[in-house]
Amino acid sequence: MDETEQLSTLIGDIYDAALEPSLWTDVLGKAARFVGGPAGGLYSKDATNKTGSVAYGYGIEPSYTRLYFDKYVKLDPTTTGHFFAEIEEPVATADLVPYNEFLETRFYKEWAQPQNLVDLLSAVLDKSTTSVALFGVFRHERDGVADDEMRRRMRLIVPHIRRAVLIARVIDLNKAEAATFADTLDGLSAGMFLVDANARIVHANATGHAILTAGDFLRAIGGRLVAGDPQTDRLLREIFIAASDGDAAIGIKGIALPLTARDGERHVAHVLPLTSGARRRAGTAYAAAAALFVHKAALETPSPPEAIAKAYKLTPTELRILLAVVEVGGVPEVAEALGIAEGTVKTHLHHLFEKTNTSRQADLVKLVAGYSNPLLGSPELGCASIDR
Repeated sequence: MDETEQLSTLIGDIYDAALEPSLWTDVLGKAARFVGGPAGGLYSKDATNKTGSVAYGYGIEPSYTRLYFDKYVKLDPTTTGHFFAEIEEPVATADLVPYNEFLETRFYKEWAQPQNLVDLLSAVLDKSTTSVALFGVFRHERDGVADDEMRRRMRLIVPHIRRAVLIARVIDLNKAEAATFADTLDGLSAGMFLVDANARIVHANATGHAILTAGDFLRAIGGRLVAGDPQTDRLLREIFIAASDGDAAIGIKGIALPLTARDGERHVAHVLPLTSGARRRAGTAYAAAAALFVHKAALETPSPPEAIAKAYKLTPTELRILLAVVEVGGVPEVAEALGIAEGTVKTHLHHLFEKTNTSRQADLVKLVAGYSNPLLGSPELGCASIDR
């Protein structure tokens, strides 16, 4: 099977997992092998509290997974950097922390090295002010660290994984007990529209009908779904036509399409093709090419750590040291907490003093406190950012 055929099959499997969560483990195994690693996962992290959880994983022993989230997520030097990575952009360990420093951490020596793992190539799928959802593929020492070919392959599938994860969150089939696909969609609190390649509405749930009745950012004209914004409308039509040609044809369009109401209220739309894989049965039953899911967008406000990092142009490592100084205290305590050498802490601390125009650790504590108290004690998150 050549790459094009392999990719097409994998994309179809990814979208099927959006509707059937039990498929994720097998799909992640295929995705990891395609990208170039022995293991992969969908997981969430809280950069402030250094907590997290795995939604679905493949290739890492359960005992090591538990150990990571029970202990080593707090010592993982990439955790803070992941929170500030661009959505869908593959990042390796060396993109977030100097690799020679990474090899000296307790996290590498006690968690990664015993498994012969030398790198993680990951991509942010979604993030909020407190959490980040990621897809990652681990790299074994026999293959070396992530290279350009691994990044290229990651870029081919990340948009599709992101779409599937976002749609799975909206549908939430884990909790649904509907008899049929249509029953499930009709019960969604989000708006749902099944459309053909020409944007003709063949089915809408109750929330969808309410959106059309309001006649604001989406409406029905001559039986077709029309967006209030002309540019958005053209994009939707292109997406629906592409969806009729299969999963790969839809590409990266329509993953999180912004829709704005007249009063300024923001919504997000996700498009799922229904012409391939196991989803074809649902599409055929309704003569539909795609399903469009619409829900209100969450407020986008920068987190206190993000605001500080941008204001003072801090690197992920410098921000990590800054937060540790606030939470833990002196250089020896920070070095112990982060599993790095005291000399490394002192070096980054010196950079922090220069960038923030301070000279004492107490000044750094005051600086952080001035941004927001939640840095010192945000509530712990569960894994809902991916698998709810």
